[in-house]
Amino acid sequence: MNNTPHLAVVGATGAVGLEMIKTLEKRQYPVKKLTLLASSRSAGKTLRFRGEELPIQALTESSFAGIDIALFSAGGGTSKQYAPIAAEAGCVVIDNSSAFRMDETVPLVIPEINAMDVTWHQGIIANPNCTTAVTLMALFPLHRAFGVNRIFASTYQAVSGTGAQAIEELERQVHEVVEGRPVTKSVYPHQIAFNLLPQADSFLDSGYTKEEMKLQNEGRKIMHHPTFRASVTSVRVPVYRAHSAAISADLEKPASVEEAREVFNQSTGLDLVDDPEKQEYPMPLYAAEKDNCQVGRIRRDCALDNGLCFWVSGDQLLKGAALNAVQIAECLLES
Repeated sequence: MNNTPHLAVVGATGAVGLEMIKTLEKRQYPVKKLTLLASSRSAGKTLRFRGEELPIQALTESSFAGIDIALFSAGGGTSKQYAPIAAEAGCVVIDNSSAFRMDETVPLVIPEINAMDVTWHQGIIANPNCTTAVTLMALFPLHRAFGVNRIFASTYQAVSGTGAQAIEELERQVHEVVEGRPVTKSVYPHQIAFNLLPQADSFLDSGYTKEEMKLQNEGRKIMHHPTFRASVTSVRVPVYRAHSAAISADLEKPASVEEAREVFNQSTGLDLVDDPEKQEYPMPLYAAEKDNCQVGRIRRDCALDNGLCFWVSGDQLLKGAALNAVQIAECLLES
């Protein structure tokens, strides 16, 4: 891989695409040239990168000539159509959609966990689901130290995980409720302001949602742990940014709270925020716009013989999407 690659961001005008551009600049990624690709509606507009206004180009099948790495965040349909074309053109695709995550020929990577998996890519590398990424940043260090058999989890997912229209819907509904006007909705099936929706994604025949099963299925692949089990309830909450999860982990080896804290404290990309006497614990309000995820509320599980409970919060637009993708691009330079 060229040490100063020609990079492209596909879906550059979306929430994750904009974060990808910011993250490339913040982390001083050695870009020789940055090409911004989006739908024809955005063509001709510009976005700022390193002090320059870069034009947005319409995405076409011929967009990838001469591009070394493409960060995709334009939805599964776009990825399925264009990622193989980009790979055929000699470009390495880092895809943020769900299109290729469970494809056996495609690595699914969180660099702090399985960076070596980038070495066997065949032109496409997948970014995990945002909730999976945030949760595994805390869960995997425990698994590495003590072994994790299974987890019981509830996730608390911000509206920005649905997209810009969901952010606008929450903001609009808050004003409607406060001002005593009828609440209007279009993105979610129910009012999200001052409410919780125990549904993220569509339901499966099992009664779980697709989102809930991603944590188990993707977790198995990322952690190289084929027997890992996860019973998850995903809840959409009236928070703008940053996902959280309450986890009860069933461990193979006994682990004290102090030992768990030490493991978390030594983990890259994870901040220990755990001082109950001072009411200090992770919260999405303070995890938002931070690169690191936060873990706290660590305690022995009183319902499991050998379990630990913890709470994790993390910015799903960063570690759950844009930051993780840029970190994978950094791994490519080193591989």
